[in-house]
Amino acid sequence: MSSPAVDDELRGELREELTRAMQRVPDLAGRELTFRGLSGGITNRNFLVAVPGVRDRYVIRMAGNDTHLLGISREIEHAATVAAAGVGVGPEVVAFVRPEGYLVTRFIEGSPVSLEAVHRPDMLRRVADSLRRVHDGPAIPGLFMPFRIVEAYRALARERGVMIPVEYDLAMAIARRIELALLASPVELRPCHNDLLNANFIDDGERIRIVDWEYAGLGDPFFDLGNFSVNHDLAPDEDAVLLDGYEGTVRRPRAARLLLMRIASDFREAMWGVLQQGISTLDVDFVAYATEHFDRLLANASTPAFERALRDTAEG
Repeated sequence: MSSPAVDDELRGELREELTRAMQRVPDLAGRELTFRGLSGGITNRNFLVAVPGVRDRYVIRMAGNDTHLLGISREIEHAATVAAAGVGVGPEVVAFVRPEGYLVTRFIEGSPVSLEAVHRPDMLRRVADSLRRVHDGPAIPGLFMPFRIVEAYRALARERGVMIPVEYDLAMAIARRIELALLASPVELRPCHNDLLNANFIDDGERIRIVDWEYAGLGDPFFDLGNFSVNHDLAPDEDAVLLDGYEGTVRRPRAARLLLMRIASDFREAMWGVLQQGISTLDVDFVAYATEHFDRLLANASTPAFERALRDTAEG
């Protein structure tokens, strides 16, 4: 979101649709507007909106086709973005255009956070601070239960003729063991982002801001930590820095819970890739995407560290 000029100025039907949508935003109705596409995003199209001669810029987010099948609710995304903005982490919401579900936010001035940067101890602590602010913030509608989500993805994929990978049954057996350990040591559900990629981070110079709240919902806050960790291939010592920044200490049961959630995150990602094979029209190798996450899931669940994590989490 911090690098706006990636596409030529838009013309034709898309520009007309964007213009019609922005006319329903009170602050921008009747004004001359320019639009440019923003890079990134598989399930959405994002556009930078500018008013000639005005410093403030905006982003309009248009949902892709059939994203509801991925468990995405634009109403929940709107509510979660408002809540995240309220704690100083999400972008400020300017308007929500119904019934289309277009989200209009104020453009965040800042710098992208690189893959290399997220491994720095200072950056890990800043990310932890932003996540804690969100998790301590007001409740949002919707639930995020990763193992129920993978079951739903499987059913929807089968309905669309997608072959379910043979790894699914083994992964689900692993998931059952993880669920039992988590249920033995429950935590309070908190508002979570659930899709923590460095591409969704912007450094505004004061705080790490987080965008793209379409998978948000009330869930286990350690899913966010595990999701961020596995998405960026954090080492155990980096996980310790993240936990210390998040809780002010590193306790063995909490480190164990984070490790289990790394595996839960990969299961969700793998089945997301499976379902996308049946609904996406993009030129993306979702088979390879799913295989990559299944392979990492099974590798991480076949280690002594996984067995210790199950025990330590349950005893925690």
